[in-house]
Amino acid sequence: MAEHLASIFGTEKDKVHCSFYHKIGSCRHGDRCSRRHVKPTYSQTILVSNMYKNPQLKPDCTLTEEEVQTNFEDFYEDMFLELAKYGEIEELKICDNVGDHLLGNVYAKYRKEDDAQQAVDSLNNRYYGGLPVWAELSPVTDFREACCRQYDTSECNRGGYCNFMHIRKPARTLVRELFDGQELTVHEMRRVEREKRRAREQTRPTSSRTPSPRRAQSRSPAY
Repeated sequence: MAEHLASIFGTEKDKVHCSFYHKIGSCRHGDRCSRRHVKPTYSQTILVSNMYKNPQLKPDCTLTEEEVQTNFEDFYEDMFLELAKYGEIEELKICDNVGDHLLGNVYAKYRKEDDAQQAVDSLNNRYYGGLPVWAELSPVTDFREACCRQYDTSECNRGGYCNFMHIRKPARTLVRELFDGQELTVHEMRRVEREKRRAREQTRPTSSRTPSPRRAQSRSPAY
């Protein structure tokens, strides 16, 4: 029985736990959902809710598509540089959905769980655009399962109200520059840490233990 429950956990067959929350870290029913939302106590992934403000959603928006994309890429870069302060980022995803539970959500997957926890603890004491930041650990582990498969082909009939992530993509050159820069920074930090470790080992005092009188007497030659 236990094996069966474990095998269906977070799937559509699970009648207890919400499959949408398990897959995308959010649910359109929120606290009113009839199924359980099990919040992780540790995770590599964090969710920063409602961070990206798409200017196209404003009724008086006069920006062109190119200007909107430029605005988004500036936001993507700002988020990456800020979140990278807490640890090495493996993936950064920003939703372009318009449903309340996914609107402007930012997901960052770190290499280490401790870094994700540190990011959550720090971000929840911050403000962005005059509004408090709300961050939490997310159960999302595989973004391929969380993303809408029809979004890239423009075949999603639900549009921005889809229950799966519609990820807005920045330019590949920008993503490459950010992750390449992070890799160089990580390598440099590791090099500095290795040098500090070597320096500590070289300055560590050697033990010069004085033998006890009994041991010294036993080692003295017999006449």
